[in-house]
Order: sequence, then C-alpha cells, then structure tokens
Amino acid sequence: MLFIFALILPFKGLGQQVAKKKYSLFEPVPRTQMREMETDRPDLTESPYTVDAGHFQFETDLVRTVRETSESQETHTSLINQMNLKIGISGSTALQIGFQTYGRQNEKELETGSKTMTQGHGDLTLRIKQNLIGNNGGHFALALLPYVKFPTSKYEDSRLEGGLLVPMQYKLPGEFNLGFQVEVDRLKDQDQPSMHTEFVQTLTISHSIVEGLDGMAETYYTYDFKTHQFSNYINAALQIEVSKDFKLDAGLNFGIQHTAAKHYFFGASYRL
Repeated sequence: MLFIFALILPFKGLGQQVAKKKYSLFEPVPRTQMREMETDRPDLTESPYTVDAGHFQFETDLVRTVRETSESQETHTSLINQMNLKIGISGSTALQIGFQTYGRQNEKELETGSKTMTQGHGDLTLRIKQNLIGNNGGHFALALLPYVKFPTSKYEDSRLEGGLLVPMQYKLPGEFNLGFQVEVDRLKDQDQPSMHTEFVQTLTISHSIVEGLDGMAETYYTYDFKTHQFSNYINAALQIEVSKDFKLDAGLNFGIQHTAAKHYFFGASYRL
C-alpha cells in the first residue's frame, strides 16, 4: 500500500501544477494577487518585470527638456507627454506602445547663426517585454525587450529605428536594488539622414529614502560604432509612491561630454 501511494503522489502533485490557474489578457490576474507595481522609469535602465496579465500601466514624461550640441548645431527640444502604454499579455509577456504627444524643437546652426523651429507629434514605438527569469520572485530577474520606432514625427527628421534591450535586476541586502542593462540600437545620425549602430550599458542603484520615496542614482555610457565616440552620463531621480497604483518622479540625465545630451524631466506612472 505504501509503495502504491509513493507512486501516485508525484503524479498527484504534477496534476496540481498543471491545473494551476494561468491568466491572460482576457482573463486578468485578480487584484489581490497582483505583484508590486514596477516601472520602467525614471532611470534609463528598464525594469525586467512585466505588467500582470490583463492589466494596463501608463507611464509618461509629463514634461522633458533636452539640450544637445554637435559639431554643427545646437538643439533644444521640449517634449510633452512622452507616453508608454504597457499591456499585460500573459504571465511573462507585455506589449508596450510608446507615442510622443507633442514636441517642439529649436535648432541653431553654429556657423551661420540661423535658427529653425518645428513642432507637432512625435514617433510611434512598439516594444515587447519578455521576462525570462524572476518575474514572480527571487533575487535576480532578466528580460528581453526588442523594439521598433516608426518615423511618424512632425517636429524632427526621423527614420525607422530599432534595437534590443536586455535589462537585469538584483535584489541586494538592506533593500537595495541594483539594475544593469545592455542595449544595441540602430539609430539615425543627429545631423544627417544616415544611420549608425550604438551600444549602451547602464548601471543603476536604488533605495528607499523614507517610506514611499525612493532615490535612484545611475551611470551609463553609449558608444557610436560609426564615429567611435563614447558619451558618458550621470543620472539622478526621485520617485514617490502616491498610492499603490500611482507614482510621480523627477530627475535629470546629465551628459558629461560637451556633445552629450542633457535631459531634465518630470513624469508619472499609473496602473489599472
């Protein structure tokens, strides 16, 4: 009898695992079972965690200003509602739709001093985040995040771009979180319609300052394979949890080199 019970028990456990509830876009995870809200902002390093299946998360730069200087021109860009809508498809997959609602760009030619101004909506971006490790627990998480950006912008000269991001996160002792990301992009040159390949590597650390307020510090670099040029950045941001499903943030991405872009932003994230 004991021998028969020993044979049946593993299959009984397997049956329970197979019968475990699987949620999807059309059968959402109950709110009582949802994971803690994770955002892809405000740092450049993306979160490896996905939105719970059947739920939506809206993240946006409410306001962002960007200053860039190249060998031939100086560019000031103001962006309003640079949004990212995230849709939980399954337990480990999420679709993301990004769109720039409004942008205004002022360019100044350094040699002649001539100025131009353009404005309108921006590009449309489609991304898919696929978590590979740690979506539902553990101290390490990893995901793949390919994307394509379509040239729909009215305020800047854009082209079809794309790339692949690989975000990772470690949960360290003392409630510190260490984020790391490698990325390869195919991008338009700043001053020309030609394209270049760029490599990005980031490192970020975050920790709670007081209850409901997190501080983040980040460093990253980009390498342009066409011009063989490095650009280094130091970033800092604060994120406050207004409620379980609503967060506000503000920060800066400061390019160290003269030609590296300087970003200043204020944003929000909301989950449904």
